[in-house]
Amino acid sequence: MTEENIRIAGIRRFTIFAIFLSLAALALVGRYAFLMLFPRQLPRQVQTERLAGRGPILDRNGRLLALETRLGNVSIWRPEITDIEALSRELAPLLEQTPAELVNRINNSQSDFLYLGRQINEPVIRMIESGIRDRRFRGVSIEPVVGRIYPERTLASQIIGFVGAEGSGLAGVEFAFNDDLKAQQGVRSTNRSSQIFLTIDVNIQYIMESIATRVMNETGAEAIIFMAMDPRTGDILGSVSLPGFDPNMFRASDEDSRMDRSAIWAFEPGSTFKVFSLAALLDSGAIAENTHFLCNGRYERVTGRGERIVINCLGNHGSVNARDIIVVSCNAGVAYAIDQMGALFFYNYLRDFGFGARTGAGNPGETAGFLRPTDRWSERSRPTIAMGQEIAVSGLQMLQAISAIANDGILVPPRIISRIVPPDGRTIREFDPGPPRRVLSAETSRVMRDSMVDATSYVGTGWRAFVGDLPLGIKTGTAQMIDPQTGAYSNTNFIASSIALLPADSPSLVLYLAVIKPQGEIYGGRIAAPPIREAAEAIVNYLGIPLGRNPQLAHTGAVSIPIIPYPVVDETVPDFSGVAKRLLLPLLLRDDLSFHVIGDGWVVRQSPPPGTPMMPGTLIVLELE
Repeated sequence: MTEENIRIAGIRRFTIFAIFLSLAALALVGRYAFLMLFPRQLPRQVQTERLAGRGPILDRNGRLLALETRLGNVSIWRPEITDIEALSRELAPLLEQTPAELVNRINNSQSDFLYLGRQINEPVIRMIESGIRDRRFRGVSIEPVVGRIYPERTLASQIIGFVGAEGSGLAGVEFAFNDDLKAQQGVRSTNRSSQIFLTIDVNIQYIMESIATRVMNETGAEAIIFMAMDPRTGDILGSVSLPGFDPNMFRASDEDSRMDRSAIWAFEPGSTFKVFSLAALLDSGAIAENTHFLCNGRYERVTGRGERIVINCLGNHGSVNARDIIVVSCNAGVAYAIDQMGALFFYNYLRDFGFGARTGAGNPGETAGFLRPTDRWSERSRPTIAMGQEIAVSGLQMLQAISAIANDGILVPPRIISRIVPPDGRTIREFDPGPPRRVLSAETSRVMRDSMVDATSYVGTGWRAFVGDLPLGIKTGTAQMIDPQTGAYSNTNFIASSIALLPADSPSLVLYLAVIKPQGEIYGGRIAAPPIREAAEAIVNYLGIPLGRNPQLAHTGAVSIPIIPYPVVDETVPDFSGVAKRLLLPLLLRDDLSFHVIGDGWVVRQSPPPGTPMMPGTLIVLELE
């Protein structure tokens, strides 16, 4: 071959190679442009990444109230589907749709990318993943998402709240502590979210919800608030707001059932408020224990401008002192008594009790209530406020204020969050709503507690709350509600309430019950005091609070509790029989294991059976009773 021929052949080869590179580059650019114009998800043949989950919410004893579960969004990329009808026939029963529905949705979609189902549960996702791996489900992809389960259903649901479709908290603790509960972005194969422990005790919550539900049914009430707190620590042990809802199905609920009335609803408390009015009067020295006032059935006074103020009483109580006013709930007596105290002094005591300000207990949207400054008070304001009207409070504020009576004058702010703990178990922080502070003298507090105990005597309004072996102090109340249409007090809508502390000599429990808009009987002493007694007896037994006249056994205080080992999951599936739900928590929080827990109590059935070899992706199903 001549030199010229070799040169021509080289040019031809170079030209062919250049054309090939140009075509390849053109194809690559075309593919890139296609993906930019028509983005899609590539099918995941095998799921190797687990989304970091949302941290659990637990009660004070570690019982799960909210936990994550693995879910998945099922999508398709239509160009990769070879037979739409065949695929629809196989997917339809898994997605709880009909084949015709799927075919219609796929064929009528304006985009080649389409979601066929969202938040599908884990067993179904595993079956679909199996079909993706063996190429039966061409064009199908799984997008892992984290779902939320609330195993106790309606218990404390307004406090716990719920999360939306995107996994962010929308109400309650889920919303208020969303940043703590959600996992850090970009973290793989580990749960970097925190756990939140509430002060709520699920067993006490159950007792109170059961009682409150029956009271609501028996009285025909529109709503119920029922709360329990340890006044020594401020821990809210139970908080009921009815009607309630199930956060597992929050879309089926309405705004009224999702309302945490104990924190965000402000109302006029009625005669239960007399405890704080008289405490202020005694503590300031405006009146003494033996100061008497005459009740002839009403309070009557003519102002300097000639205005005649009349407040009716429920009876003609004669000569009454501070104790008598509490025992028989005398409106006239407390109205005459408050005339002995200046408006500004009275206002300052009410502020010291925490009225007119949020408690900071940890509930989002908490109300500050309603307490006007004294320059907006009328001549009628002092006696009206003293008997619990013309002021609006929350259930949390009532518990906070009564803690000062319980703790010899030391007010302890309430809290609903105990602590926030990261995955490594190191406590991040104890939730602190504020330091305790002195509001009253110890002597004033003891006088008020003794008066509340006397209210359970046969002549007191709270005699229906009397518990034989337990010194219980109570104050009952009945408040008219304002008609929003007229702005005047209604003659048909009332709030019946009771507030109690026990044991009265050294309280470790306070209870507050408000029955909102009962039908028929309206007086707190008749419809709110009996449930207080029932709850007191049940909770005292549960907590082991000593009863006054019952003999107590002396012992060292040391109790030997057998250590129950956690089931060890290694190469084979262990035997979970008889394991309590709370003992499963460390396993449920592991990212290398997949569980599906059904029911509450203890494990009675499991799948796979014990001894089955553990394979990647093994799903362990546990049924509890």
